[in-house]
Amino acid sequence: MTWKVEIDPQQCMASGSCAAIAPDLFVLDGEHARPLKERIDEDERALDAADVCPAVAITVRDGAEIVGPRP
Repeated sequence: MTWKVEIDPQQCMASGSCAAIAPDLFVLDGEHARPLKERIDEDERALDAADVCPAVAITVRDGAEIVGPRP
């Protein structure tokens, strides 16, 4: 099972929290962060990154269901 990871560049403030939590999943790229891959294997760190993003810019999907950030 894979997840789809998206970062909204309009919301991202490049805090770097996602890249700090999971440097193999996220990278700072100029003024915004971006996922290194659009699709990833299920990885708790992607959910952690979505949870701590101060701009709530990260969305993790399992098919049509949003699994991150968690409520």
